[in-house]
Order: sequence, then C-alpha cells, then structure tokens
Amino acid sequence: MNGFLPHSIHSLGEHESPRPGRGSLPPRAWNVQSDSARLLLNGQYKFRLSPTASVSEDFALSASFDDGSWDNIPVPSHWVLHGHGAPAYQNIQYPFAVDPPRVPTENPTGDYRLTFDLPETWPLRVGRTILRFDGVESWCKVWVNGIEIGTSSGSRLPVEFDVTQALAAVTGPNIVLAIRVHQWSAATYLEDQDQWWLPGIFRDVQLLHRPVESVIDHFVHASYDHTSGTGRLLIECAPSGRVVVPELHIDAPTGTDIRVPVEPWTAESPKLYVGELVTGGERVPLRIGFRTVAIEDGILKVNGRRVMFRGVNRHEFHPDQGRAVSAEVMLEDVLLMKRNNINAVRCSHYPPHPHFLDLCDQYGLWVIDECDLETHGFCKVNWEKNPSDDPAWAEAMLDRIERTVERDKNHPSIIIWSMGNEAGVGKNIGLMCDWTRKRDPSRPIHYEGDWSCQYTDMYSRMYASQAEVDSIGRRAEPPLADSVLDARRRQMPFILCEYAHAMGNGPGGLLEYRELFEKYPRCQGGFVWEWIDHGFPKRTEDGQTYFCYGGDFGEQIHDSNFICDGLVFPDRKPSPGLIELKKISEPVRVTGVVDGDGTGRVTALNLFDFVDLEPTDFLFSWSLEVEGESVANGTLDVPLIEAGQSATVQLPNLPRADKEGYLLVAVKLAKPTPWAAAGHEVAFGQILASRSSPRVTAIPSSIPSITSQGVINLGRAQFSLSNGQLLRFGKLELATAPRLDLWRSLTDNDDACYSEAAIDNGRGWEAAGLDRMLHRVDSMTIEGNALVVKTFVAPAITSRGFHTTYRWTADDVALRLEVDVVPHGDWDDISLPRLGMRLGLPKAMERVRWFGLGPNEAYPDSRLAARMGKWDLPIDEMQTPYVRPQENGSRAEVRWAEISGGQERAGLRIEGCPSFALTARRWTSEQLHAAKHTTDLVPGEQVWINIDHAVGGLGTASCGPGVLPQYQLRAQRTTFSVVFRSLE
Repeated sequence: MNGFLPHSIHSLGEHESPRPGRGSLPPRAWNVQSDSARLLLNGQYKFRLSPTASVSEDFALSASFDDGSWDNIPVPSHWVLHGHGAPAYQNIQYPFAVDPPRVPTENPTGDYRLTFDLPETWPLRVGRTILRFDGVESWCKVWVNGIEIGTSSGSRLPVEFDVTQALAAVTGPNIVLAIRVHQWSAATYLEDQDQWWLPGIFRDVQLLHRPVESVIDHFVHASYDHTSGTGRLLIECAPSGRVVVPELHIDAPTGTDIRVPVEPWTAESPKLYVGELVTGGERVPLRIGFRTVAIEDGILKVNGRRVMFRGVNRHEFHPDQGRAVSAEVMLEDVLLMKRNNINAVRCSHYPPHPHFLDLCDQYGLWVIDECDLETHGFCKVNWEKNPSDDPAWAEAMLDRIERTVERDKNHPSIIIWSMGNEAGVGKNIGLMCDWTRKRDPSRPIHYEGDWSCQYTDMYSRMYASQAEVDSIGRRAEPPLADSVLDARRRQMPFILCEYAHAMGNGPGGLLEYRELFEKYPRCQGGFVWEWIDHGFPKRTEDGQTYFCYGGDFGEQIHDSNFICDGLVFPDRKPSPGLIELKKISEPVRVTGVVDGDGTGRVTALNLFDFVDLEPTDFLFSWSLEVEGESVANGTLDVPLIEAGQSATVQLPNLPRADKEGYLLVAVKLAKPTPWAAAGHEVAFGQILASRSSPRVTAIPSSIPSITSQGVINLGRAQFSLSNGQLLRFGKLELATAPRLDLWRSLTDNDDACYSEAAIDNGRGWEAAGLDRMLHRVDSMTIEGNALVVKTFVAPAITSRGFHTTYRWTADDVALRLEVDVVPHGDWDDISLPRLGMRLGLPKAMERVRWFGLGPNEAYPDSRLAARMGKWDLPIDEMQTPYVRPQENGSRAEVRWAEISGGQERAGLRIEGCPSFALTARRWTSEQLHAAKHTTDLVPGEQVWINIDHAVGGLGTASCGPGVLPQYQLRAQRTTFSVVFRSLE
C-alpha cells in the first residue's frame, strides 16, 4: 500500500460553496416596525468556540444537549471582543491563501444556543412566524428545536427563515435556537473590506409574526416634479391594501397613481410625510419623502438641481462593540455629521444597519447605499479567479445586490445604488447593474472599480489628484481605448467616492478640491475617507488607556494603523481634520472688507443647493477683536438669500485701532433644529480690520562681555563661551539652547505607505538624515554689539548640510536672535519638514498663551478652520492624541507666545518678526517619532519648544496625492528673526 486511502474522505465543506445559502425567504423591504407581533431574541446565549469547522453538530440536534459548561456571550456581539480569539486587521490581502472557494482548515467556529419561550399571546397557529438575522459574519447554519432551517452568507445583509413548522413541532415549553457560525467561508472572498475581521452574530435576531394577509413586500415610489411642485405617489404591495397619508388627505388603494402638491425631500430639508400601509392583516408605518433623482446634461440632479456632495465614507464601528453599533451610536454619528456640515454618506462597503438609514431620512443626508462586496485581495494575484468575472459566483453576487436593494428601496435618503467596492472588473458586475436598473430605474448606479464605466451611470474615482480632477472637470481626461465607452464616460457626472485620506494628521489640500468642485459642474464633490478611527481600547499595566491597531493582537500579517484613518477618534471626539472639513464644507461663505475709516461691508454667499437663508433661521453676529480682545460686537441684518445667491450688507462704523484687529462674523442657528440647538455655529468668516503699527524691535544697546566664569553676558542673557549656546535669560535657565531644527515626527501622510510621494517626503527625509543632524560650531565672534555664532548642520555620511549663523543682540529687557540658513550641496530632490529652531525649557512650564491662529493646530494646507485670536492652553492640551503618535500641535501665524509655569510663574515670551509657528510638548520629535501608541509618550525633564519660520504641508499621501507644490518647503537661503523677553 502507498499509505493513501483509496477514496477521498474530504470534500468541500458546505460553507465553502460559492452559493449564497439555502432555505431562506425572498428578500423584502425592512418592515419590522409594523403592528404585527415581534419578539427580539437579543440577549445572553450559550457559546462554544472550536478551532476548526469540522465539529459535530450534536449541539443543535437535541433540545436536551448539555451546554452547562459553555460560556455566555451577548448577542449582538463579536466573539473576538469577548475573550474568544482576537480581532485581526488586513487592508487588502486575505489572511489565508487565495484559492477560492477554499478556506483554511483552522477556521474558528462559534456555536450558539438560546432557550426561550414564546409569549402566550403569540399567534402560532395563525399566519407564519419568521426568524430574522440582520447580520452574521461570515456564514451560518440555523436549527430550531433540532430541525435544520437553512444556511446563509452575506455578513451585512439580512436573512429570514420561515420557522412556522419547526415551532409547531415543539412538545415542551422551551424552544431551542441553535446557530453555527464559521469565521471563514467562501463568502469571505467577497468581503475583503479594509476593516477588522470580527466574526459573530453582530446585529439583531428576532422572531416576526406574519399574519394572514400581512405585507409580503412593498415598494414606495415617491417622485417630485420641480416644475409644478407636484408629488407622485405609487405604492406597490403584495397583497393589495390601502395607503393612508393624513397630511396629504390620501386614502387610496395600493397601486393607485396619486398626484398631489407636496413639499419635496432633500438632505437640506428632509420633509417626511407620515402614513400607513394597511392590508387585511397588518398596518405598516410609512415615512414618505418625495424626490426625483436624474442625470441630465451630464449632471446629477435631485429635484431639478445640481447637488454637491460634502460627504464621508462610514464604516460601522464602536471601540467596545465593533460593528454591533447601537441606535444611540448611529444617532451620534448622524448628529456629528450634520453639525460639521457633512451632507452625504457613502455606506462603505456594505449596507449599514437599517436604523441608520431611517436616521438619514429623518435628519437629512444624501446616501450612497453600497452592496456588501469587495474582492480587493485578488489584486495580489493579478486578479486571477476573481469572483467578479467567474460565473460560479454570479448567483452569490446577484443575491447580495438583491438583498441590498430590496431591504433599503423605500428610503428617500438613498439616491444612488453602489454595486460594491474594489472588486475588479467582470461580467458579474454587469449582471448586478442590469438587475438593479430593471428593479429600480429611479436611482443611478455607481461602481468605482471599472474606470470604463461600462455598466454604470456615473464616473467615480478614488484619490485622484487635484490636477487630475481638474482635467476631468474640463472633460479632458485621457481617453479610453474604446471610443464609444470614452464618449459615454466623458458625458457622465463625476464624483470622488474616496478622497482626502484622513489618516493621522491631515488631510491637507481640501481647499483645492473644493475649488474644483465649485468650478466645474461635472465635479459634484466627494466622500472623505473615512469617518472614524477603528481603534480598540487597551490598558497598560499601570491603567493607562490607548487605542490599538493592526499588529497589536499578534496578527501574522497586518496593515498596522491603516485602520485608523478617520475624521473622528475611536471615542468619536472630532479630530482637527473634521474641524477643517466643517470649515471647508460650510454652507454659508462670509467675506468682506473693512476700510481704513472703520466702514466696510460683508458678503454672505448661500452655498446650500436648495434651502434659502431665512433671517428667521440664521443669525449673523459680528465681533471686532483687537489683538484677541473684543472691543465691539453686534448683529447684521442680512436679507433672505436664495440658494446659490449672495447678499452684501454694510457694516456699522467700527472703532479704529492701531493694533492688529479682525472682524469675526459668525453664522449661527437662530432657532433649534432637530440636529442642533439654537446658537450652533454653522459658518464663520474673519476679516482683517486693522494692522499693527510697525513694531519697535530691540535696539542693540548692550555689548557682549566675557566673564571670568567662562560665560558671555549680553543684556540679561548668558551664553557659553565654549559653543555660544544660550544658557540663561533673566531668571529662566534654559535646559537646551535654541538651534536649527529641520525634523518632524513623520505623519501618516509623510510616511505615505500607498504613494510615491514618500520619495519626496517622509522616507526621503529619513534617507537624507534629517532626523540625525549634527551641529558643528565653526566660529564664535563678537562683532560690535552682536554675538555671532556660525555653525554647520549636517547628517553623517553625506556632504550636504546647512550653514547656519546665529546673530544675538540685546537691550536692557529684550534679546533678539537673527538666524541665517544657507543650504550647502544639492537639496532639490526633497522638501523639508520644517525650518526653525528648537529649544528646551524647564519641565515646570505649564501653560502657553499666544496671539495667532488657534485654538487648534494649523498647517499650511489645513488651516482654514483656525481663527486669529488670543488663546490660553495647558501644554498638555496642545497635543493632538493621534492613535499612532506623530507630528501634531503646530499653531500658525503666531505673533507672540508666552510659556510660563512653576511657583514663580517664570517663563519666556517669544515675539515673531512678524510671526512664527509654535509647538510645545513634553517630549522631543524623536521620542514622538519612536512612539507606537500614546502611552509610549512619557513627559521628560524639559518642555520642548519649536519656533518655526516655515512648516511643510500635510497632503494626503497615506493614500492619495502628496503635498501640493505651493505648500512644500524647499531648501533655500532663509533669514528669520525672533525676540525673547523674560517673564518674571
């Protein structure tokens, strides 16, 4: 014998079949809020985890099975968040060999058991009883009372089983529901969606009674004719019934084509008409929004008007519950979006919990509803065996889009169907589009993965640069090989379904995108990637909390912190990126001018697509601030401004000032809305009102002198005789003297893991040695009343560097430093992170007061949200806690800053000539760069201050274009100055 069995005893497991499942009912519109009986089966289940899929099913076949030794687990949840295994993160690559439809033998398998009773009032003998799962990852088999009911895949899609007969067979008081869930299945190949792998039953489980003559399915068709103001309502229903909408005086049979004057639904004015669908066995609540979506002349329009998407991509995530998000969390997301001027959501990359769509209907958000589909990992094998072009997967892919459309078809907020994400090209995508277009021709179809747009209705791209968007806006993009497809695509509207990758510090360059969206009608906005950082909390041994990312759970392969690329931190606190996006997306733009005599005017541009600016809805308040102090304030009488129009109003006579002053005009809600309280700021504008008189700089009246103690005295300052470094100024002893600094801890965008821009930014900086510069003193001389220290600053290995001259002068109270920086060698191949000085102050320093942009950080290509003012913060609050520590906290356009602390409140005042960028932190840039988590940052013995003449931009090169040329910092001869004053 050769040692092999004569017949194979192993074949594909049922979970390895490309077919979507068996035994389920046809998909239908979400309808769990009707008056029919409903039993929520969420709660504590008995749970057992096995390491492979080949485990006996005896747990499901007998009600008397002893599960007493099993653990308890809540449903909905993910078992890896409850002590059974661990989460794992990969962005693109699959966590196992790409060999569809096979999956690993090591396949974590969770078995669930729930014993429950039906209420006495449950009408078991009349009608039907349906068991519904709203989300199970990734494949499940279901039994009721030992009777196998069916199987299902499609993790973020609902499935319903008819369990009437299984329940009728119950001989005792207890009903046993048993579910087997495999983490890996053939369906996993369709669900490679750049998120944590989180298996389990993570959405609701419930029993639904379906009375005789209850609604099998219904389809609400509610369109709007903007030329006549008429709404058209037609509701298909099986079985037939009546439609009742009291506000519109409608009481008519289903199938009736009804025309009636209505107020339309938009994301800006989400008018919903409350009604009921009544059949012989059920009453189903309706919330009807009348709106029409059309593509006309190459423009996507709603109710006859072009719309601009100021959108975000949203994964479902909570740091404690994973994708088992609660209704409260969904509402928090919607309110945060509305309050930050976001008007659109792309559901990436699967249909969300249906309650989220209810909230979008209610509060007003445009929605791209996306099918639960992504096969991105096949790009690693040259797209061989990609399901998108394999007939064996056609049924599964059609099943997914059918369940998406049928569940969500009655939501007015959904104006676009998306076939999925990054699934390559293939005929199955075409089949999905064909089915969708036939089932619902009222909504256009989106799919970014096929740039030829062979099957879709719009041109969509990810991370196209500003220059490429400009060419697309001009309809001058490079042609396709197929002239017919090229001509068709060139007439399509264009959106960026993903752009401005919000990973870490950034995104930069939003303003330039906005300008293109406003310049070209074809370019209708985009969706920032993404909404939230997917970080799970962990605690150090001493109880400090940090958020973890890929690799923190021991994954063999992972994509590190690429999972943390959101506009809000995992705890949903807004990042500086969201604050900047709010400003970029503000629906009212305020500009103006203040003349030298104190008169002036303000112009308000209404950027809403539909809503007029009503004086009763919006309050325009103004405040004149001189060096950050308010000296006058009031309100402006702004007339009604129609959508897309502007109005200019005269300012009252303002007090004149000889100091730098700004007129702040804030646009606030005059009365509460469903999403924000009265007084919420929607937009603001800041207008220069007065300039400072020329500042009298320190007159060099002091002459340097050398003491017997080996120091140089200059005014109130003392310098080292050996190297010319500043030792003391007044009562303040410096921990580290000021010297040239070019380095910053790499941001995620500097690191640029998915962009060639890294050659010019982060990786190029490290290769050039900017993180290991050495400082050589070449000479130290006294030239008249100046101490002049000449140095050469350069890294090891190379010959290039920077000749840096420090020229110190002083009077009785002030110390002036002029720095002259001259590049040596060829620096044309890279930009610079920063150009300025770094110094160390005693750790007793506690606070920073400054006059400049604030209160949050600001960088050259991400600073519109900052406003000029006087600010005061503890040093510890000047840090931005990015999940992976990196450069942060720079305050721009600082005129002066005061750093103080300790019992004597001693400190240092820094004055710009005319301004500088400021950072203050308790660790060095090198320590910040080395840290992997926030808890790695330990306060040291110094407070480190960066005084930057210039700072490089941020860009979005973590996934997208790098820093635009106008925001890059290039090596060239530069001279800058600051003045120090002692605080005592």
